[in-house]
Amino acid sequence: MTDFVDKKYVKKNSIEKRDYQVNLANQAIKENCIVVLPTGLGKTAVALHVIAEYLSKGTGGILFLAPTRVLVNQHYEFLKNNLTLDDISLVTGEDPIPKRTKLWNNSIVCATPEITRNDLIRGIVTPEQFTLVVFDEVHRTVGDYAYSGIAERFENSPARLVGMTATLPSEKDKATEILTKLRISSVAERTEDSPDVKPYTHETNTEWIHVELPPELKSIQKLLKLSLDERYDTLRKNGIRLAEQQSLSALLRIRQFVLNQNRRSAKPLFTAIRIHYALNMLEAHGVTPFLKFCERAKAKKGVGVKELFEIDPNFTEAIQLANEAQSHGIEHSKIPKLKEIIESVPGKVLIFTSYRDSVDLIYNKLTELGISAGILIGKAGDAGLKQKKQIETVQNFRDGLFRVLVATRVGEEGLDIAEVNQVIFYDNVPSSVRFIQRRGRTGRKDTGKLVVLIAKNTIDETYYWIGKRKMTAAKSMGEKMTKVLENNQEIESQKQGLDAFL
Repeated sequence: MTDFVDKKYVKKNSIEKRDYQVNLANQAIKENCIVVLPTGLGKTAVALHVIAEYLSKGTGGILFLAPTRVLVNQHYEFLKNNLTLDDISLVTGEDPIPKRTKLWNNSIVCATPEITRNDLIRGIVTPEQFTLVVFDEVHRTVGDYAYSGIAERFENSPARLVGMTATLPSEKDKATEILTKLRISSVAERTEDSPDVKPYTHETNTEWIHVELPPELKSIQKLLKLSLDERYDTLRKNGIRLAEQQSLSALLRIRQFVLNQNRRSAKPLFTAIRIHYALNMLEAHGVTPFLKFCERAKAKKGVGVKELFEIDPNFTEAIQLANEAQSHGIEHSKIPKLKEIIESVPGKVLIFTSYRDSVDLIYNKLTELGISAGILIGKAGDAGLKQKKQIETVQNFRDGLFRVLVATRVGEEGLDIAEVNQVIFYDNVPSSVRFIQRRGRTGRKDTGKLVVLIAKNTIDETYYWIGKRKMTAAKSMGEKMTKVLENNQEIESQKQGLDAFL
């Protein structure tokens, strides 16, 4: 017999009682805490436990933050369906200021980070209104992302801060930044191997499928690499020390140095960066995304653009060959492979790719092949999807109006579509966080299948090894953070007299 949560403000027989969720919530109620729990195991249910506890105290409002409108709406619906409270509002940038001013006064506010940060700056809402703030996808609290600005505003607030994520960053400096900004006292973590979690997990079988680039793409690839070699030679002659392995991240790191101290290297450096991006688009995504990237780069002008697009014989020939390939319907060997994979497994399929041009290409090709598909992208730009349309698209996918959903990063975090049988990575990602987020969209109610497409001898293979290394580092990050926090607490407790006062 199923046990249900019996708590004030939680609807009767609505939430299954799971010990690990209760224990994680108890830790988050006690101190500023990051809850780390694999996808599909109910981070939102953990948040619900904490929220119900703070509602019972009746001391102030509750702010529930999530990075995308789709996800905020998902949390809003979840709380509306499972709490006995009607006093819950949804705040996004699509609401005008007078309306938002009223919405901020509700007992529970679900909101996107940008609008929260902006309204805190405007003074429409104040940190004093809240006794609990939940940061969903807390791994984003780095750099100048809006979570950082919100954390700053709550620096002197007594409000309880709770972070939730499926995985911590693999980089020590990012993990430290999150701990510091949110004044975290502990990490409450469960993995798929935790004894109290195991009964609720479903296996996800991962398959790495390698494809060969078509001969036409290999010819373009060769020309782009020759064009790139030329820039590397110039940079080395100008005294810039570069490793033999040509890495985009290494070039991006030296931009400031070149601008400040080696101006004659600016043209070859910025041209090399453009070629790298163009090459990555071709290798991982195909001919049309490559050509669209080139069109945008040419239109933006900038240092070395004219030379690259009009004079460089290798680059201009590469574009010519790409146009010819496109006119013959040649795109990427991943496209026919996609069809094969989709047809081999019944049920819903979610395809992830990092670029909108790639989303359009995949969607158009699947439609041509007679496979019903939909698109989920962010709201930026003329072709972007507004909040309402994003929510509608996800609901249509749930309802089975189309079988395949092609999504960019907006679909990676928290998207809860229980019946997705298969997730396909059209491109690989060199990030442990994004890999785990993407993978977590399957295997939620039954065994899931994950397929990662890798084009041989391309950026896909490079990202495979980077991702593997980062995944290993991320697995041990929770343990490391816990040790650091315990040591800090020990040092604090040992301080006496003047030391403690200071």
